Amino acid sequence: MISHSVLRRFQRVRLTAIGILTVSFMLVFFHRIAPGAIAADLMREFSTTGAALGSLAAMYFYVYTIMQIPAGVLADTLGVRVAATVGALVSGIGSILFGLAPDFSSAAAGRLLVGLGVSVVFVGLMRANTVWWSESRYGIISGLVVFIGNIGGILAAGPLTALLAVASWRTVFVVVGGLTVLIALLTYLFVRDSPQAAGFPSLREMAGKTAHAPRRQHWRHDLHDVLRNAAVWPGFWVNFGLAGTVLAFAGLWGVPFLTDVHGLTRAQASLYTTTMLIGYSLGAFVLGWLSDRLRRRKGVLVGAASSATVMWLCLAWAPWQPGWAGFVIFGLLGFFAAGFVVTFGAAKDVVAPAVAGMAIALVNTGLFFGAAIMQPLFGALMDLSWDGTVVDGVRRYQAADYVNGLWLCIAMATLSMLASLCLRETHGRNITLKEVTPEEL
Repeated sequence: MISHSVLRRFQRVRLTAIGILTVSFMLVFFHRIAPGAIAADLMREFSTTGAALGSLAAMYFYVYTIMQIPAGVLADTLGVRVAATVGALVSGIGSILFGLAPDFSSAAAGRLLVGLGVSVVFVGLMRANTVWWSESRYGIISGLVVFIGNIGGILAAGPLTALLAVASWRTVFVVVGGLTVLIALLTYLFVRDSPQAAGFPSLREMAGKTAHAPRRQHWRHDLHDVLRNAAVWPGFWVNFGLAGTVLAFAGLWGVPFLTDVHGLTRAQASLYTTTMLIGYSLGAFVLGWLSDRLRRRKGVLVGAASSATVMWLCLAWAPWQPGWAGFVIFGLLGFFAAGFVVTFGAAKDVVAPAVAGMAIALVNTGLFFGAAIMQPLFGALMDLSWDGTVVDGVRRYQAADYVNGLWLCIAMATLSMLASLCLRETHGRNITLKEVTPEEL
């Protein structure tokens, strides 16, 4: 029987570890969304085309995508503490380099380092959740940390735009880089890979059950088994089209779309992308909670993906104007896109607990693969019909140009809806285990 003093200490250690990782994840979201607020500054500073700007912003997503599988391997082998510490340190250095960049190439290198560093944070956080929280609470805890982490994305929209009125974008990124280095130090000092690493029994042992079996083979064989598991892949394609589109649009093209097509100022336009990110935060929490409450992964995800597709259609073709209608469309689009959070629970439910990090990393790869493709391709599709208008050194696109890009969003969202229909329903339990009664700790 676990004493109350030990349980209180366990709760403190658990909340400290998850809290630090969540703050680190907030900075991940900040870097993901921030280019949208400084898009015009970057175009002016480096004299870029839409496609080139998209490539600069997507540099983060390129390396993030490539690193997801290695991030899962690192989380399952070296452990979350080491991976997240090194990741935060690298991303901090990259942010400082980006802020000080004298030319486009240096900025791209800084952005690449940021993506490389933050690539391990989210997978590490989701991996930590599998050992620090019970199965019955995984959905809501995952939704909660995404909700809190997304505050970083919200700060990178409206608040960042307001801050840019009194400080340069370069100063902002240098300061954020310094804060990220501090987070790296806190991660090393206070985060532990599991309850056992902190001197406690495992969650299952605390509940009077047998601990999960450790890995019995080399990680390469584990990874091979995960990649061959057909039940994991629908989550990859759901994330590719569902969350990838929203992150790419809110993170780069949303503000220019509203300023060019609807005549809003940058500050006014950022309110809409902020609304989208607020909806994204709330959706992650609500839909994660709902999947736990209903003990349904597939049904929640199908509903979210279908609704997000409808919202993209409304954004492209509905006769909406800035005001309440625009806020509703942007908010609901973010809310339903957050259904992606359910894919992480679905992924870890269909593999052995010891390789949950690899499965989570695989489905998370789809999200950033989608964003990496969409950001430059959206810009390239607009460049195809651009009429040559340049205002203050920045390309000015017309409504028809943006519709070209929105066609891409609609297609990707439709793919996510179809993929969600192929998801295996696990009823919120790990189907590889004989014992499926969830712990309530």
